[in-house]
This record gives sequence, structure tokens and C-alpha cells, in this order.
Amino acid sequence: MPKTKTHSSAKKRFKVTGSGKIKRRQMNKRHILTKKTKKRKLRLRHAALVHPADEKRIKNLLGL
Repeated sequence: MPKTKTHSSAKKRFKVTGSGKIKRRQMNKRHILTKKTKKRKLRLRHAALVHPADEKRIKNLLGL
């Protein structure tokens, strides 16, 4: 049985934490930032965890 290849876009977007959860970036922080409030942009800096319903699919893409 050959090794499964890692999905290239998934490995760039997700990181696995020490406890096995998957970390992701927030959306809406790329462009058109002038109309967004400072408070909103500050909150978007922090990473978020992937929802448990999507975890299995992303782990499959990462080859875990």
C-alpha cells in the first residue's frame, strides 16, 4: 500500500496542535480593511480551531 499524499493547500492552511486539534486562520483579514472596525480587525488576528464536524475531513487531507 503506497503512502497517501498530503493535500498541498491544506498543509498551507492548517496546523495541528499538541493535543491533536486543528488550528486555522480567520477569514476576512485579506483586503478591504478600511471599512472594518479596529476592534473587528484585532479579533481577526487570532487563530481559531476547526469545528469538530470538519476535523475528520481535514485530517484526511493532511494525511493524519
